[in-house]
Amino acid sequence: MSTTRASFSFSFAERYTAMLLGIIASMVLARLLTPAEVGVYALAAVLVALAQVVRDFGVGQYLIQEKQLDAVKLRAALATSLLVAWLLASLVLLLSAPLARWYGEPRLTLVLRLLAINFLLIPFSALTLPMLRRQLRFRAIYAINAANSVANVLVAVLLALQGYSYMSMVWAALAGSCASLALSLLVRPRELPWLPGWRGMGAIARFGAYATGGSLVDEAGVAAPDLIIGKLLGIESLALFGKAQSVLNIFNQAITSAISPVVFPLFAARARGEGGQGGAQLVYLRTISYMTALAWPFFLFLACMALPLIKVLYGTQWLGCVPLIRIICLSSAVYSMFSMARYLFVATGQLQAQVRLDACAGVIKVALLLAAAPFGLVTVAWAVVLSNVLRSWLNYRCLRRLSALDWRILARTLHKSLLLCGLSGMAPVAALLWLPMDAPALLALTGTALLTLLCWLGAIFLLKHELAGELLLLQRKLADRWLAVKSSH
Repeated sequence: MSTTRASFSFSFAERYTAMLLGIIASMVLARLLTPAEVGVYALAAVLVALAQVVRDFGVGQYLIQEKQLDAVKLRAALATSLLVAWLLASLVLLLSAPLARWYGEPRLTLVLRLLAINFLLIPFSALTLPMLRRQLRFRAIYAINAANSVANVLVAVLLALQGYSYMSMVWAALAGSCASLALSLLVRPRELPWLPGWRGMGAIARFGAYATGGSLVDEAGVAAPDLIIGKLLGIESLALFGKAQSVLNIFNQAITSAISPVVFPLFAARARGEGGQGGAQLVYLRTISYMTALAWPFFLFLACMALPLIKVLYGTQWLGCVPLIRIICLSSAVYSMFSMARYLFVATGQLQAQVRLDACAGVIKVALLLAAAPFGLVTVAWAVVLSNVLRSWLNYRCLRRLSALDWRILARTLHKSLLLCGLSGMAPVAALLWLPMDAPALLALTGTALLTLLCWLGAIFLLKHELAGELLLLQRKLADRWLAVKSSH
């Protein structure tokens, strides 16, 4: 248990570092660049993100869940990464000009061609991160991703100040990739090969076909709003929607993306161990209890305080994000109950079920977005809500069929989180109802955030939520460290 807590600590530290640096960069860039300028890079980043899913080709998941790894399998994994990533680099280069013409945005050509360089660099560190996760070496992962974030932020801000417009973000992305590559070479596990091998690629390809298929469909569902908005509503509308999503993604950066790198190998380890699937399911229930205790109060606060938050973070030119944030918070809160389900399915050998679920949810989302786009951004936001509610229902059906987790078990697991949300949400709801529209944004935001945090902490212990024990343990550790430092002086 102490190893797991240490892994979570480093994973959270990694994500908080990246999130803090990203927020600082976003605050600066939002005041230096217009929505139209940001939209050019945002569209290119969405297009490249689809290719990024394929370039791993499930190699990372394969290395984490494979019971026995040897030199042959590792060399085959390296060969798979090189082959897929370099083919994708060629594909992005070839499609850059046609995609620019399709979206009516000539600047997109150069941006896509420069971002394609990432695919040439990534295979040289492709095995390092999944092997470090398999070994639960999150200290090394923290160093790699922190280097990426620092380089990205510094280059983006410095070049934007020099007038490089949207190209500042392009060069920043390349600088971040180079920094993470340099660090990954320093901390790479000794057993990783330097040369690829073709023997054993078939097994990885079969696994990767399912893993990549599901992830690609899932990423396509995430990217669909941006791709559809960019084509039907324009680059500026895309930038507004993307900025709203970036505010919502604060939770994913701070919580979900910090938990998922730990819980996937943890689910897999429990599934491989004596507990089997039952052990992984118990860990899953505890995980979603923690997730909803954090997610539901967060999204309620965000929906209520969207206006002052946007004013503080990005300025008045981005106020068009506010209604979008308030609407999409609903879908994010609902889906937080099932955001970890995909890792449970993969870790317990139910990858095909996850692929089918992703495909079905992706088709539903694209259909709803295409129907909503002609009516404007607000309608698109409601389409996102409906698609995520339907996706949550599909996840529940799959959990009930494959893992015997029916609604009564989930209700017992989540009832304290629901009460916690109600108690901690009193402050932001009161602020939304009674604070005047022209109240100082920073004062309203910080005051309400402090009251919400105090209510949340009080409710955690009042309700005796599972998180209370973790908070008490953290308090004891901090007190012990403070006493150790004090005694050393």
